[in-house]
Amino acid sequence: MDKPGDAAPHWLVMVAQLPTEDPASRMRVLRTLESLGAAVIREGAYLLPDSPGNRQSLDALTEYVARTAGAAQILHVSAASAAQQKHFVQLFDRSQRYESLIKTIESLRVGFGQADPSAISRVLHKQRREFEAIAALDFFPTAVRERTQQALTDTDKAVRELLFSSTQTRAVLKAQENLRGRTWATRKPLWADRLACAWLIRRFVDPEGTLTWLEKGEPLPQDAIGFGFEGAHFTNSGTRVAYEEMLARLELAKNAALSRIGSIVHYLEVQGDPVPEALGVQTLLQGAVRRSSGEKELLAEAEKTFDLLYDAYFDPQKR
Repeated sequence: MDKPGDAAPHWLVMVAQLPTEDPASRMRVLRTLESLGAAVIREGAYLLPDSPGNRQSLDALTEYVARTAGAAQILHVSAASAAQQKHFVQLFDRSQRYESLIKTIESLRVGFGQADPSAISRVLHKQRREFEAIAALDFFPTAVRERTQQALTDTDKAVRELLFSSTQTRAVLKAQENLRGRTWATRKPLWADRLACAWLIRRFVDPEGTLTWLEKGEPLPQDAIGFGFEGAHFTNSGTRVAYEEMLARLELAKNAALSRIGSIVHYLEVQGDPVPEALGVQTLLQGAVRRSSGEKELLAEAEKTFDLLYDAYFDPQKR
């Protein structure tokens, strides 16, 4: 969306008479105006800074209103005085939303050392998306926007340190230890990293192995191989999530398709460099979580997603 400058003197006013006999169309118009970040001057009059993107959006909305038996006009106006200009700008002040977001971000630190760092990371990811939604409609940025961005950055750094703090206490596999027909264990709840590890084990490492899901605090069964939690054989290291650690230590990283899946899993767990496919995979895994009644069913659903990714990425020439 176009961003007018702080001193932008021109404005767009949409004056609309919305159809009362068609509540669905009326609500669609109001929601569209809200999504554009329009301010309400009074009932039926909506204000936006003048920019090519806003003009295009309002023109399209005006055409829609006309098709639904309503009427709308777009006026190009200038503030009559400096005071009015200041008032118009204040209508788009996003400071309260930023301040509220900062409080939410900072409250996550209460869970440090108590909650699962991966869970905190997922919540922080949602807050980052909320920040992006606010910033997209912040036509006149102020210092509070930078403070919010800094709060996200600082908290993200702290969460990463939590995620990677267990390296020194990791269980160690003995050299040449047999990995076939073993029991593999991780903790609940299952999310991207743990699900990807389980898929990797079943398909590439130990197809005959047994997977088990531990409750929080439940000890690792004797002779079991742990993954995806603090103190496990395969866990987060300085720069890798458990899935990537497993690829590296089992010499599977040279498989380009598996490594590419690793970049998606890494982003879903701890962010980092954006991966275009990650949000789509996140949506599929969230759907699997909602419709699954237990860990076994959830893994079966997640395996479908990882199988499709692998088939899409695999290139026999680069194996």
